Amino acid sequence: MRGAGGAGGREPGGGRGVGEPAGREPGGTEAVDPTVWRVVGDPLVAGTADGPLRGESVAVKDLFAVAGHRVGAGVPAFLAQQGPAPAHADAVRLLLDAGADVRGIARTDELAYSLAGRNPHHGTPPNPAVPDGLPGGSSSGPAAAVALGEATIGLGTDTGGSVRVPASYQGLWGLRTTHGSVPAAGLVPLAPAFDTVGWLTRDARTLAAAADASLGVGGGCGARDDAVGDDGVADDRVADDGVRGDGVRVGGVRGDGGPVPGRPVRGFAVAPGLLAEAEPGVRAAFDHALSCLAAAGLLEDLAVVGLPVADDLLGVFRAVQAAQAWRTHGDWLTRNPDALGADVAARFRWASTITPPAPGTAVAAARRVEAVLGDRVLLLPSASSAAPPRAGGGADDERVRTATMRLTCVAGLTGRPALSVPVLGVERSGSWALAPVGLCLVGPRGSDRALVGLGARWAEELGTVGPPAAKRS
Repeated sequence: MRGAGGAGGREPGGGRGVGEPAGREPGGTEAVDPTVWRVVGDPLVAGTADGPLRGESVAVKDLFAVAGHRVGAGVPAFLAQQGPAPAHADAVRLLLDAGADVRGIARTDELAYSLAGRNPHHGTPPNPAVPDGLPGGSSSGPAAAVALGEATIGLGTDTGGSVRVPASYQGLWGLRTTHGSVPAAGLVPLAPAFDTVGWLTRDARTLAAAADASLGVGGGCGARDDAVGDDGVADDRVADDGVRGDGVRVGGVRGDGGPVPGRPVRGFAVAPGLLAEAEPGVRAAFDHALSCLAAAGLLEDLAVVGLPVADDLLGVFRAVQAAQAWRTHGDWLTRNPDALGADVAARFRWASTITPPAPGTAVAAARRVEAVLGDRVLLLPSASSAAPPRAGGGADDERVRTATMRLTCVAGLTGRPALSVPVLGVERSGSWALAPVGLCLVGPRGSDRALVGLGARWAEELGTVGPPAAKRS
């Protein structure tokens, strides 16, 4: 039995933090990239037991509590006001209990309210698959750590695509879990009605093992009284955010029992209206992949469906997300007006002006989608484009974010799980190598494990596009 205590940790480029004792860098000699890691050890916390994840190392997004360390949420002013966490977040504990080590605490976009992967305080993590491209966010640090081979599991969150987008940009496997299937205790929320736990890995086997260790444990698969998260936002306030209505809550947590563990999938669907949001090269790669799967007999019962207009779905999603994000962080931001960089600060200023939708608006939108999809798996690209250039920013980032969120918001609104499989590739200027894009499988609630198995079979047929070979940490 390995002890729960770690080997100590060090904040790269930042010295020691409160409750964070100095320790060794990874391997004792390797440089620590401060754009990737906030605190790192060898390990930072050892796994608490022998188990199926023994030998795996976890990069924990800086939103999850790690006992004895502070949570920074990508914002130095926020970090400075925190004390050491008294206990691990549930999602961290589940991985430790399965035998994995926590390698360190990895960077996030500020308060997780971005898909780009930029952080004005700590810099932009690398993207090994597309060196001149953005890493994707907001789980940017965990994704980069895995892509670089400095961890084997990235523990992240996904509200509007924060696992799927960095997985897509970096050629990783990324799973957004069914809403409520992994406990959210110990997690700094953004929009609790949509926030989910997820993982990033370099292969399907490791992703399946992380999912098996975490799903359906501790009341994770079923209706939850705290469906809006553990941030103190009570259910009677959720109606003000347009979430609750007629006994059903958005995010896949329903009065009839919620997500069913191990739920199978029955057929597939494509929605041409959503595919129009992707760039031409991405659409071409997507169409080719589906043709190959069909020719191999792996895509039976494929339906072409019409979903509600993408802008309508995104409008509802963004309004609820903004209302909850401001409810969660507005008081703190009002007291700390200079804490954020320009892009995320502007997003929160906009959120502060949003009038929440009428009660039940998001539920009604989710029901419309569910009525069309049923138990089918919706197939779409994980992002509207390959990784955008790091040299961009501002309006360019916002344009890409909006196009991608028209794709990613379907899982957010419905609470469905969504898997990004690194099998698509698009040409990029000045390089013979393809830039990866994920093929996204949005399954019925509770089909998380089935999606990973399905994605693994498809990847064997199609091959994968991802980062260069990297050392195993």
